[in-house]
Amino acid sequence: MAPVLLNLVIFLALLYGLFRLQGSDLSLSVRVFTGLILGTLFGVLLQLIYGHDAPALQSTINWINIVGNGYVQLLQMIVMPLVFVAILNAVSKLHDASSLGKISTLTLGTLLLTTAIAAFVGVVMSLAFGLTAEGLAQGAAETARLSALESNYAPKVADLTVPQLILSFIPKNPFADLTGANPTSIISVVIFAAFLGVAAIRLVKRDAEKGRSLLALIDLLQGWIAQLVRLIMTLTPFGVMALMTKMAATSNAADILNLGKFVIASYIGLAIMFGVHAILLTLTGVNPLSFFRKALPVLSFAFSSRSSAASIPLNVEVQTRRLGIPQTIASFSASFGATIGQNGCAGLYPAMLAVMVAPTVGINPLDPTWIATLIAIVTLSSAGVAGVGGGATMAALIVLPAMGLPVTLVALLISIEPLIDMGRTALNVSGSMTAGTVTSQILGQTDRAVLNSTETAELQNA
Repeated sequence: MAPVLLNLVIFLALLYGLFRLQGSDLSLSVRVFTGLILGTLFGVLLQLIYGHDAPALQSTINWINIVGNGYVQLLQMIVMPLVFVAILNAVSKLHDASSLGKISTLTLGTLLLTTAIAAFVGVVMSLAFGLTAEGLAQGAAETARLSALESNYAPKVADLTVPQLILSFIPKNPFADLTGANPTSIISVVIFAAFLGVAAIRLVKRDAEKGRSLLALIDLLQGWIAQLVRLIMTLTPFGVMALMTKMAATSNAADILNLGKFVIASYIGLAIMFGVHAILLTLTGVNPLSFFRKALPVLSFAFSSRSSAASIPLNVEVQTRRLGIPQTIASFSASFGATIGQNGCAGLYPAMLAVMVAPTVGINPLDPTWIATLIAIVTLSSAGVAGVGGGATMAALIVLPAMGLPVTLVALLISIEPLIDMGRTALNVSGSMTAGTVTSQILGQTDRAVLNSTETAELQNA
């Protein structure tokens, strides 16, 4: 018990140090990175002292999870209210409902295009590195994971057809969707809020007095939720430090080295996709270096939290305050990007797995027709993947059976899943922000003064 208490005392001291930084002139971004570095170093130190599976370390992490997982749960708490109010407020202020169609089409088109590219990159990475599922050892943890997948996940998603997936977007009980009851709940909430927003536009035209009262109420709700978001955002450095401590302390270095080729191939693929985002931004007149510098706080949070959905509040904040994206487009891209067209989890990852598994069942992964089919299925099935930790597993369990492949490999990669998932989530969020920026640029709605400014707005004081 004494070692656990000592570990927790040190962790609390680090938390206090971060707390003292709030009174300094350091920005939120600097404090987040400070928390990230402190958490990583503390986690590495714990593993060097105890080993990644020692009882003392596990007890320590259980207490540290109160801060890390508690912060993520607070973010998840505000996701649905934020998405609902942001979309409602944005749509209700459009001059006409036709603008909504343009925004949705461009945003979704960009997300699906980049997902298709990500799937192709995943195919190339697996082939280039000669990755295969043959010879991977299946230990006790992997066997247990496979059993859980087959009994829990697979029956829910393996037989999912594209028409069923599209139908699941349409909300039949918006109050249930507001609780996040389904993997596609965020999209259903977006659609419900958009319909209410269009109804508000119609009310303004038909009854100006009632319309003004309704818009005033929506404005009030927007301001209220915005203050809640900013309150939670001030906790980001503490949450990131706790999450990075857990990751660094519990990662099994031996397993990572054993599957090193897959890790390296995955991160090279992720880097290529960040380059694709940079090209799209350049083609639409945006400096990619400036974009990524301003987006760094939300990308670093996505990296440490492994949750695209939990990143929505900070995503919207960065788009509107640092990139000059209108609230309407920022809300749509952040919300849609959390469940549709996730470049990392639903594009790159399942494509890599499919190529690895194909030879074990006698399929030639170099067959152009098979590759084209894989990219099409990956792109279509990327709609509705839950934007939380484990979304990549969900995507793989849709794609692999659809291609006639076994899902065993999903379980065999359990030991390195957290490490790769961090990079995948950051790419997911980058994709949603790129979609918002590209859409805003094409429609000519970007505030160029904000976008081109060398100053970065301080997020928690918004």
